[in-house]
Amino acid sequence: MRERCLKTITELARTDERIVFVGSDLGAGVMADFKAACPDRFFMEGVAEQNLVGLAAGMAMEGRVVYLNTIATFLTRRCYEQVVVDLGMHNANVRLVANGGGVVYAPLGPTHLATDDIAIMRAIPNMTIIAPADAEEMERATRATVDHHGPVYVRVAKGHDPVVTTETGDFQIGRAVPMRDGHDALIVTTGVGLQVCLAAADQLTAAGVDATVLHMPTIKPLDTEALAAAAERVPVIVTVEEHSVIGGLGSAVAEYLAEADLLSHRKFRRIGFPDVFPSGYGDQAGMMRRHGISADAVAATVQELRATRTRRHRVSA
Repeated sequence: MRERCLKTITELARTDERIVFVGSDLGAGVMADFKAACPDRFFMEGVAEQNLVGLAAGMAMEGRVVYLNTIATFLTRRCYEQVVVDLGMHNANVRLVANGGGVVYAPLGPTHLATDDIAIMRAIPNMTIIAPADAEEMERATRATVDHHGPVYVRVAKGHDPVVTTETGDFQIGRAVPMRDGHDALIVTTGVGLQVCLAAADQLTAAGVDATVLHMPTIKPLDTEALAAAAERVPVIVTVEEHSVIGGLGSAVAEYLAEADLLSHRKFRRIGFPDVFPSGYGDQAGMMRRHGISADAVAATVQELRATRTRRHRVSA
């Protein structure tokens, strides 16, 4: 996914002189094609991420469209003040391409696990947040960021993930993508969570439960119109994300549904990492499974909520 994103940036830069790339101590040879094609618009600044954000903001204020690429935890935790003051306050056209969203860097331990990045970025006015599900969607999303006004946080997954999206048209920032249609439950997800949710939907179908799967590649702004339309048709709603249950997609969905009074007769549950620093080392999939972010767990949660709601209605009757 990262490779496709960077390749697309290079392709776009060949025909758009506004585009600048800024990297932070990336591996040797990364973006070599960009450097060869546009040497005066290529900057590799080393381990100085806070300075990079300021540099990117300055160039954006001079009319450039800047793509800044480094590790997600560095962009969010280490550079928070600079992202808020230099990018958010100035509504600068900088695209923060964040490697390792979620627990991609599980072998490196908790300092590199971006399980709070969406929450951090959601709190910044003017910030747009996108989390594509696979490389195909990443390419279309990257193209859509060029003419978008304001800063964009692009959550990049591990790469070599199976292609699960089906759209081929232009990516529309702020629009949800319906993936499955059903009236028994609604599963809302983003990023690589879509793989998990489609597999869970298959399990539910086999058990006689038809679930809607609504993919939110844009987390901010949230497509509340699509969310409301899907929520009104079901008795059970579950959100699934490779992120903390605090402040991410699940929180955004819950906030909207509560204020729209769409939760009073529906069962709702967030699936994500609990309020802990994920411990241990391993791989992305294993860490997700350990915390209940799996097809089996999602399907079981939907069934549990449906059963709970049925029992409650029987008691009420």
